[in-house]
Amino acid sequence: MNAPPPSAGGNTFAPGAPMAEASEPAAAKGAVMMDAAPAQAPAGAAPSTSMMPPSEMRRESEGAAKPTDQREAQNRPGLATQWGETRHSSITTVPFVRAEPMNPFGMTSLFYNDEQGARAMANASGFRRLQAQTFTLANGAVAVGLRGEGGGFLNGFVAGEKTFAIGQPGQRYSIVLRNLTPNRVECVVSVDGLDVLDGQAASFSKRGYLLDPHGEVEIDGFRQSMDTVAAFRFGSVRSSYANQKHGDTRNVGVIGVALFHERGTNPWTGSEIQRRQDANPFPGQFATPPGQ
Repeated sequence: MNAPPPSAGGNTFAPGAPMAEASEPAAAKGAVMMDAAPAQAPAGAAPSTSMMPPSEMRRESEGAAKPTDQREAQNRPGLATQWGETRHSSITTVPFVRAEPMNPFGMTSLFYNDEQGARAMANASGFRRLQAQTFTLANGAVAVGLRGEGGGFLNGFVAGEKTFAIGQPGQRYSIVLRNLTPNRVECVVSVDGLDVLDGQAASFSKRGYLLDPHGEVEIDGFRQSMDTVAAFRFGSVRSSYANQKHGDTRNVGVIGVALFHERGTNPWTGSEIQRRQDANPFPGQFATPPGQ
């Protein structure tokens, strides 16, 4: 399902919306997915190989894992993301034309691990602990966070310029994206180096989920079809989707988000620029009496 580089036109996927006509693609649970040429299999059709669970993809290929790669995966500590249970998550496709097809206006990486692993990674440069929350990227254009199955966001660390979320083995999680701008934004998302829509190596040429102005999207698994996903669950590196499907674990432990703005829009509005130019580093001028 590798899509060609986005052209002037294209479709995205959006969650929770009814299937649009072929000429008007749709979005996912609070989000939309963009696809240059969305595949829409007829009802009852078998999923493509890229949507099949790892256990059904044991065929040999050029990228088959070497024995040494498998041994390394068995011995690596820490968390990776598994292909979890099937969950209902409907999407539709919607038209979206990127202003710059291969040049995102914002990009970030969110690292995750268990407590011990996150501390080990963060200790190299010192860290400060984060309570459950989201953080912003692209100068405040979009907020992103990992939500646990209990409904709260995961705790984590900030070390240097990197953010680490802390998970537990077997825990289900979802990726929450919130648009803080008045424009539509396309979000291309990866987990462990794999695109969340087709399970293949992630790249800017893939299409993504669409965020409506001031809207929110929750991505809760690798997409299997227009109506289902395989839940994201933390597990061992050995049992990860990246290892089970591709035999490649070099990119486990990281979630990537790339943001694209729509042709004819500017991610930086005049009001936002003015607010930032008027920001006061010392807003408190004089002392006031109690109660005021």
